[in-house]
Amino acid sequence: MQAFINGMPKAELHVHLEGTLEPDMLLALAQRNRIKLPYTSPAAVVAAYDFHDLPSFLSIYYRAMDVLRVEQDFYDLTYAYLAKVHSQNVLYAEVFFDPQAHTSRGVSFATVIRGIHRAQWAAAETIGIQSQLIMCFLRDMSVESAQLTLEQSIPFRDWIIGVGLDSDEKNNPPLKFAGVFAQARALGYRLTMHCDVNQDDSVQHIRDCVHTVQVDRIDHGVNSLEDAELCEAIRERGLGLTVCPISNRFVVQSLTSSEIRDMLARGMKVTVNSDDPAYFRGYLSENFIALQQEGDFTRDELLRLARNAFEVSWLNPAQRAGYLKQLDAYAGLALA
Repeated sequence: MQAFINGMPKAELHVHLEGTLEPDMLLALAQRNRIKLPYTSPAAVVAAYDFHDLPSFLSIYYRAMDVLRVEQDFYDLTYAYLAKVHSQNVLYAEVFFDPQAHTSRGVSFATVIRGIHRAQWAAAETIGIQSQLIMCFLRDMSVESAQLTLEQSIPFRDWIIGVGLDSDEKNNPPLKFAGVFAQARALGYRLTMHCDVNQDDSVQHIRDCVHTVQVDRIDHGVNSLEDAELCEAIRERGLGLTVCPISNRFVVQSLTSSEIRDMLARGMKVTVNSDDPAYFRGYLSENFIALQQEGDFTRDELLRLARNAFEVSWLNPAQRAGYLKQLDAYAGLALA
């Protein structure tokens, strides 16, 4: 089954670029940029990952980003992620990045996105993996900061497919940013928002995303299962839900395998993703494998999850059809 999962053509729709900063790269970038860190080995870095919920994770996550200073840093980070998941037969990825986490400490928007974009182009040319960028606003920062970030993105509009909303959800509901998201839609961006698992007012936040902001996709969204009418609205609109099993286990002590199976049974477009794989110690294949082992998912169910990801991606129809054809061919061989 692990070989089947590794070989299965896959798409990733919920991964934070900054969350792919592996310990060895963290140390290398710190040395290159002459930044002193309190640890000297990758094992010591991992040992410092003392988090048990979203706020404790974010504290470590943002502190590590300080090693990202110049364009080459963002290039190296992006290329390393794309090369890693290409080895797991990920054909396509939609990657989040957090510009405010960098501009707030003096790194320009242009520095960040030029390094990322250059690596995307290089990875497409050299190893054949395709990717697109989703710019996230940090919800625990101000609306004005999000507005400025949106304006900074306009010169790079062709390099960004959509906008998202992440970081600490407590007291930062989706409606706080409804106006900025309306402006983003007018600029042609696709819309998604994080609705993390078991946060305060999770179900209402998902309702607001679906009915008021009218997002094109929901990141996480597991708590939608608490409201049958909301589930039906998500199903009817064909909204993707980008669930991240291993990160769920760190935050809520569960891979949410039963919830994912429930979503499949309801006809909801649930997908499997890695979130912050360097911190949660699992890329896309590892998330599929852990999910399969806990929930005893069949090959047909795994293929359905993989198909959902391509179907709710922000690819153009011709590209989507091409990837689905590859997945169908794999299914035909694997299930024969």
